[in-house]
Amino acid sequence: MWDFSIGSALGMMARTMPFIVLRMAVYFGIALGYILVTGTGAGVGYGIGAFGDTGFQASSTFWGGAIGFGLFGAVMYWAREYILYIVKAGHIAVLVELLDGKPMPDGRSQVTHATAVVKERFVQASVLFAIDQLVKGVIAAITGLVRGILSILPLPGMRQLSSILHAFLRVAVGFIDEVILAHAMRTRSDNPWASAREALVLYGQNYKVMLKNAAWLAIIVYLLSFIVFLIMLVPAGLVVYLMPGAWAAGGFVFALLFAWSVKAALLEPFAITCLMQVYFETIEGQQPDPEWEARLEQMSDKFRKLKARALGESQPSTADSLHPA
Repeated sequence: MWDFSIGSALGMMARTMPFIVLRMAVYFGIALGYILVTGTGAGVGYGIGAFGDTGFQASSTFWGGAIGFGLFGAVMYWAREYILYIVKAGHIAVLVELLDGKPMPDGRSQVTHATAVVKERFVQASVLFAIDQLVKGVIAAITGLVRGILSILPLPGMRQLSSILHAFLRVAVGFIDEVILAHAMRTRSDNPWASAREALVLYGQNYKVMLKNAAWLAIIVYLLSFIVFLIMLVPAGLVVYLMPGAWAAGGFVFALLFAWSVKAALLEPFAITCLMQVYFETIEGQQPDPEWEARLEQMSDKFRKLKARALGESQPSTADSLHPA
Protein backbone atom coordinates (compact mmCIF):
# COMPACT_ATOMS: atom_id res chain seq x y z
CA MET A 1 0.00 0.00 0.00
CA TRP A 2 2.66 2.53 1.05
CA ASP A 3 6.40 2.24 1.62
CA PHE A 4 6.90 4.31 4.77
CA SER A 5 6.68 3.37 8.45
CA ILE A 6 4.22 5.49 10.42
CA GLY A 7 5.65 4.24 13.74
CA SER A 8 9.19 5.12 12.71
CA ALA A 9 8.11 8.58 11.53
CA LEU A 10 6.32 9.30 14.81
CA GLY A 11 9.41 8.14 16.69
CA MET A 12 11.57 10.53 14.66
CA MET A 13 9.21 13.39 15.42
CA ALA A 14 9.39 12.58 19.14
CA ARG A 15 13.18 12.70 18.96
CA THR A 16 13.02 16.14 17.34
CA MET A 17 10.67 17.52 19.99
CA PRO A 18 12.57 20.86 20.29
CA PHE A 19 11.69 21.57 16.66
CA ILE A 20 8.11 20.37 17.09
CA VAL A 21 7.75 22.85 19.97
CA LEU A 22 9.35 25.58 17.82
CA ARG A 23 7.00 24.83 14.93
CA MET A 24 4.00 24.92 17.27
CA ALA A 25 5.14 28.27 18.70
CA VAL A 26 5.63 29.74 15.23
CA TYR A 27 2.51 28.46 13.49
CA PHE A 28 0.12 28.80 16.42
CA GLY A 29 1.65 32.25 16.95
CA ILE A 30 0.85 33.11 13.33
CA ALA A 31 -2.75 31.92 13.77
CA LEU A 32 -3.06 33.97 16.97
CA GLY A 33 -1.55 36.98 15.17
CA TYR A 34 -4.19 36.73 12.44
CA ILE A 35 -6.93 36.60 15.07
CA LEU A 36 -5.59 39.54 17.10
CA VAL A 37 -4.94 41.81 14.12
CA THR A 38 -8.26 40.88 12.52
CA GLY A 39 -10.04 41.53 15.83
CA THR A 40 -8.27 44.87 16.21
CA GLY A 41 -9.27 45.86 12.67
CA ALA A 42 -12.86 44.81 13.33
CA GLY A 43 -12.83 46.83 16.57
CA VAL A 44 -11.58 49.95 14.77
CA GLY A 45 -14.21 49.43 12.08
CA TYR A 46 -16.90 48.99 14.73
CA GLY A 47 -15.84 52.24 16.38
CA ILE A 48 -15.90 54.13 13.09
CA GLY A 49 -19.28 52.59 12.32
CA ALA A 50 -20.72 54.19 15.44
CA PHE A 51 -20.91 57.45 13.45
CA GLY A 52 -23.42 55.89 11.07
CA ASP A 53 -26.48 53.66 11.13
CA THR A 54 -26.56 49.92 11.95
CA GLY A 55 -25.91 48.85 8.36
CA PHE A 56 -22.90 51.14 8.06
CA GLN A 57 -21.52 49.86 11.36
CA ALA A 58 -21.83 46.23 10.26
CA SER A 59 -20.12 47.04 6.96
CA SER A 60 -17.28 49.01 8.56
CA THR A 61 -16.73 46.21 11.11
CA PHE A 62 -16.44 43.64 8.33
CA TRP A 63 -14.06 45.75 6.24
CA GLY A 64 -11.98 46.64 9.30
CA GLY A 65 -11.53 42.93 10.06
CA ALA A 66 -10.81 42.15 6.41
CA ILE A 67 -8.15 44.87 6.18
CA GLY A 68 -6.51 43.66 9.40
CA PHE A 69 -6.49 40.10 8.08
CA GLY A 70 -5.00 41.23 4.77
CA LEU A 71 -2.28 43.36 6.38
CA PHE A 72 -1.11 40.51 8.59
CA GLY A 73 -1.23 38.18 5.59
CA ALA A 74 1.09 40.56 3.70
CA VAL A 75 3.56 40.51 6.60
CA MET A 76 3.52 36.70 6.63
CA TYR A 77 4.06 36.63 2.86
CA TRP A 78 7.32 38.54 3.23
CA ALA A 79 8.37 36.47 6.25
CA ARG A 80 7.87 33.12 4.51
CA GLU A 81 11.46 32.70 3.32
CA TYR A 82 12.80 33.20 6.85
CA ILE A 83 10.31 30.69 8.25
CA LEU A 84 11.54 28.23 5.61
CA TYR A 85 15.17 29.00 6.52
CA ILE A 86 14.95 28.85 10.30
CA VAL A 87 12.04 26.50 11.03
CA LYS A 88 11.50 24.11 8.12
CA ALA A 89 15.09 23.73 6.89
CA GLY A 90 16.40 23.43 10.44
CA HIS A 91 13.96 20.63 11.21
CA ILE A 92 14.91 18.86 7.98
CA ALA A 93 18.61 19.10 8.88
CA VAL A 94 18.01 17.34 12.21
CA LEU A 95 15.75 14.69 10.64
CA VAL A 96 18.40 13.90 8.01
CA GLU A 97 21.05 13.27 10.65
CA LEU A 98 18.72 11.14 12.77
CA LEU A 99 17.66 9.10 9.72
CA ASP A 100 21.34 8.43 9.06
CA GLY A 101 21.83 7.36 12.68
CA LYS A 102 24.00 10.32 13.62
CA PRO A 103 23.75 11.59 17.21
CA MET A 104 23.35 15.26 18.04
CA PRO A 105 26.63 16.94 19.11
CA ASP A 106 27.20 17.08 22.87
CA GLY A 107 26.50 20.35 24.59
CA ARG A 108 24.60 21.77 21.63
CA SER A 109 20.85 22.05 21.27
CA GLN A 110 19.06 20.68 18.21
CA VAL A 111 17.95 24.15 17.11
CA THR A 112 21.46 25.64 17.44
CA HIS A 113 23.05 22.69 15.65
CA ALA A 114 20.47 22.70 12.86
CA THR A 115 20.81 26.46 12.32
CA ALA A 116 24.58 26.02 11.88
CA VAL A 117 24.05 23.18 9.39
CA VAL A 118 21.56 25.21 7.33
CA LYS A 119 23.83 28.27 7.25
CA GLU A 120 26.71 26.03 6.17
CA ARG A 121 24.70 24.68 3.21
CA PHE A 122 22.75 27.84 2.35
CA VAL A 123 24.60 31.02 3.29
CA GLN A 124 21.54 33.25 2.86
CA ALA A 125 17.84 32.69 3.35
CA SER A 126 17.23 34.09 -0.15
CA VAL A 127 19.37 31.32 -1.70
CA LEU A 128 17.42 28.55 0.01
CA PHE A 129 14.13 30.23 -0.88
CA ALA A 130 15.12 30.62 -4.55
CA ILE A 131 16.14 26.94 -4.75
CA ASP A 132 12.88 25.91 -3.06
CA GLN A 133 10.79 27.88 -5.57
CA LEU A 134 12.66 26.42 -8.55
CA VAL A 135 12.30 22.91 -7.12
CA LYS A 136 8.54 23.39 -6.75
CA GLY A 137 8.34 24.40 -10.40
CA VAL A 138 10.22 21.31 -11.56
CA ILE A 139 8.07 19.02 -9.39
CA ALA A 140 4.97 20.61 -10.91
CA ALA A 141 6.34 19.83 -14.38
CA ILE A 142 6.86 16.16 -13.45
CA THR A 143 3.32 16.02 -12.08
CA GLY A 144 2.09 17.57 -15.34
CA LEU A 145 3.84 14.77 -17.21
CA VAL A 146 1.66 12.24 -15.37
CA ARG A 147 -1.46 14.15 -16.41
CA GLY A 148 -0.26 14.26 -20.00
CA ILE A 149 0.24 10.49 -20.08
CA LEU A 150 -3.27 9.89 -18.71
CA SER A 151 -4.97 12.36 -21.05
CA ILE A 152 -3.79 10.55 -24.20
CA LEU A 153 -5.07 7.13 -23.10
CA PRO A 154 -7.99 6.11 -25.38
CA LEU A 155 -10.48 5.62 -22.57
CA PRO A 156 -13.82 7.47 -22.09
CA GLY A 157 -13.70 10.25 -19.51
CA MET A 158 -9.93 9.90 -19.10
CA ARG A 159 -9.30 13.58 -19.87
CA GLN A 160 -11.64 14.70 -17.08
CA LEU A 161 -10.20 12.08 -14.72
CA SER A 162 -6.66 13.25 -15.49
CA SER A 163 -7.64 16.84 -14.60
CA ILE A 164 -9.01 15.70 -11.23
CA LEU A 165 -5.96 13.51 -10.61
CA HIS A 166 -3.63 16.38 -11.54
CA ALA A 167 -5.33 18.68 -9.03
CA PHE A 168 -4.99 16.01 -6.33
CA LEU A 169 -1.34 15.36 -7.18
CA ARG A 170 -0.57 19.08 -6.93
CA VAL A 171 -1.74 18.88 -3.32
CA ALA A 172 0.11 15.60 -2.74
CA VAL A 173 3.50 16.85 -3.97
CA GLY A 174 3.39 19.84 -1.64
CA PHE A 175 5.73 18.01 0.75
CA ILE A 176 8.28 16.78 -1.80
CA ASP A 177 10.19 20.04 -2.26
CA GLU A 178 11.45 19.77 1.32
CA VAL A 179 12.61 16.20 0.65
CA ILE A 180 14.69 17.57 -2.23
CA LEU A 181 16.23 20.11 0.18
CA ALA A 182 16.96 17.23 2.57
CA HIS A 183 19.10 15.60 -0.13
CA ALA A 184 21.21 18.76 -0.37
CA MET A 185 21.88 18.61 3.36
CA ARG A 186 22.51 14.88 3.37
CA THR A 187 25.12 15.02 0.58
CA ARG A 188 26.87 17.98 2.30
CA SER A 189 27.52 19.46 -1.12
CA ASP A 190 29.26 22.82 -1.39
CA ASN A 191 27.00 23.59 -4.34
CA PRO A 192 23.34 23.44 -3.18
CA TRP A 193 22.12 24.18 -6.72
CA ALA A 194 23.92 21.10 -8.08
CA SER A 195 22.66 18.96 -5.22
CA ALA A 196 19.07 20.06 -5.85
CA ARG A 197 19.49 19.30 -9.57
CA GLU A 198 20.76 15.79 -8.77
CA ALA A 199 17.95 15.22 -6.26
CA LEU A 200 15.33 16.25 -8.83
CA VAL A 201 16.70 13.87 -11.46
CA LEU A 202 16.66 11.04 -8.92
CA TYR A 203 13.11 12.02 -7.98
CA GLY A 204 12.07 12.09 -11.63
CA GLN A 205 13.39 8.61 -12.36
CA ASN A 206 11.51 7.31 -9.30
CA TYR A 207 8.41 9.49 -9.66
CA LYS A 208 5.94 6.58 -9.57
CA VAL A 209 7.08 5.44 -6.12
CA MET A 210 7.27 9.00 -4.79
CA LEU A 211 3.89 10.10 -6.14
CA LYS A 212 2.18 6.97 -4.80
CA ASN A 213 3.45 7.62 -1.29
CA ALA A 214 2.84 11.37 -1.53
CA ALA A 215 -0.75 10.64 -2.53
CA TRP A 216 -1.31 8.39 0.50
CA LEU A 217 0.20 11.01 2.79
CA ALA A 218 -1.97 13.74 1.28
CA ILE A 219 -5.07 11.68 2.09
CA ILE A 220 -3.88 11.10 5.68
CA VAL A 221 -2.80 14.69 6.31
CA TYR A 222 -5.83 16.42 4.82
CA LEU A 223 -8.28 14.00 6.42
CA LEU A 224 -6.76 14.74 9.82
CA SER A 225 -6.72 18.47 8.99
CA PHE A 226 -10.44 18.34 8.17
CA ILE A 227 -11.16 16.65 11.50
CA VAL A 228 -9.18 19.37 13.29
CA PHE A 229 -11.14 22.01 11.32
CA LEU A 230 -14.46 20.56 12.50
CA ILE A 231 -13.25 20.45 16.10
CA MET A 232 -11.93 24.01 15.92
CA LEU A 233 -15.23 25.45 14.65
CA VAL A 234 -16.45 25.68 18.26
CA PRO A 235 -13.59 27.75 19.76
CA ALA A 236 -13.37 29.77 16.54
CA GLY A 237 -17.06 30.60 16.84
CA LEU A 238 -16.47 31.71 20.42
CA VAL A 239 -13.68 34.03 19.28
CA VAL A 240 -16.00 35.61 16.71
CA TYR A 241 -18.72 35.98 19.36
CA LEU A 242 -16.30 37.97 21.53
CA MET A 243 -15.33 40.26 18.64
CA PRO A 244 -17.23 43.54 18.26
CA GLY A 245 -20.01 43.54 15.71
CA ALA A 246 -21.08 40.67 13.50
CA TRP A 247 -18.18 39.14 11.58
CA ALA A 248 -20.08 36.08 10.38
CA ALA A 249 -17.34 34.68 8.15
CA GLY A 250 -14.82 34.86 10.98
CA GLY A 251 -15.66 31.50 12.58
CA PHE A 252 -15.07 29.61 9.36
CA VAL A 253 -11.85 31.54 8.58
CA PHE A 254 -10.44 31.16 12.10
CA ALA A 255 -11.25 27.42 12.16
CA LEU A 256 -9.34 27.12 8.89
CA LEU A 257 -6.42 28.99 10.49
CA PHE A 258 -6.39 26.69 13.51
CA ALA A 259 -6.50 23.62 11.24
CA TRP A 260 -3.69 25.07 9.10
CA SER A 261 -1.52 25.70 12.16
CA VAL A 262 -1.95 22.08 13.32
CA LYS A 263 -1.18 20.86 9.80
CA ALA A 264 1.96 23.03 9.50
CA ALA A 265 3.24 22.36 13.02
CA LEU A 266 2.51 18.63 13.37
CA LEU A 267 1.16 16.96 10.24
CA GLU A 268 3.56 18.37 7.65
CA PRO A 269 6.74 17.28 9.44
CA PHE A 270 5.18 13.82 9.82
CA ALA A 271 4.53 13.65 6.06
CA ILE A 272 8.00 14.95 5.22
CA THR A 273 9.63 12.41 7.54
CA CYS A 274 7.69 9.61 5.84
CA LEU A 275 8.67 10.81 2.37
CA MET A 276 12.31 11.16 3.40
CA GLN A 277 12.25 7.51 4.46
CA VAL A 278 10.89 6.49 1.05
CA TYR A 279 13.15 8.78 -0.98
CA PHE A 280 16.44 7.89 0.69
CA GLU A 281 15.67 4.18 0.59
CA THR A 282 14.54 4.31 -3.05
CA ILE A 283 17.56 6.20 -4.41
CA GLU A 284 20.09 4.17 -2.42
CA GLY A 285 22.84 3.10 -4.83
CA GLN A 286 21.29 4.91 -7.81
CA GLN A 287 22.97 7.42 -10.09
CA PRO A 288 21.14 10.26 -11.90
CA ASP A 289 19.90 9.05 -15.28
CA PRO A 290 21.13 11.36 -18.11
CA GLU A 291 17.94 10.62 -20.07
CA TRP A 292 15.81 11.90 -17.20
CA GLU A 293 18.01 14.98 -16.83
CA ALA A 294 17.55 15.71 -20.54
CA ARG A 295 13.80 15.17 -20.19
CA LEU A 296 13.56 17.59 -17.25
CA GLU A 297 15.68 20.14 -19.07
CA GLN A 298 13.33 19.93 -22.04
CA MET A 299 10.06 20.17 -20.11
CA SER A 300 10.93 22.68 -17.35
CA ASP A 301 12.34 26.17 -17.67
CA LYS A 302 12.93 26.18 -13.93
CA PHE A 303 15.11 23.08 -14.19
CA ARG A 304 17.19 24.86 -16.86
CA LYS A 305 17.62 27.82 -14.52
CA LEU A 306 18.61 25.50 -11.68
CA LYS A 307 21.14 23.72 -13.89
CA ALA A 308 22.61 27.04 -15.01
CA ARG A 309 23.12 28.09 -11.41
CA ALA A 310 24.61 24.68 -10.58
CA LEU A 311 27.13 25.01 -13.40
CA GLY A 312 27.90 28.62 -12.51
CA GLU A 313 26.69 29.84 -15.89
CA SER A 314 24.15 32.63 -16.32
CA GLN A 315 23.47 33.96 -12.86
CA PRO A 316 19.84 35.15 -12.76
CA SER A 317 18.83 37.17 -9.76
CA THR A 318 16.66 35.62 -7.07
CA ALA A 319 13.68 37.55 -8.44
CA ASP A 320 14.31 36.26 -11.98
CA SER A 321 14.46 32.66 -10.80
CA LEU A 322 11.02 32.95 -9.24
CA HIS A 323 9.23 33.92 -12.46
CA PRO A 324 6.93 31.18 -13.75
CA ALA A 325 8.10 29.00 -16.62
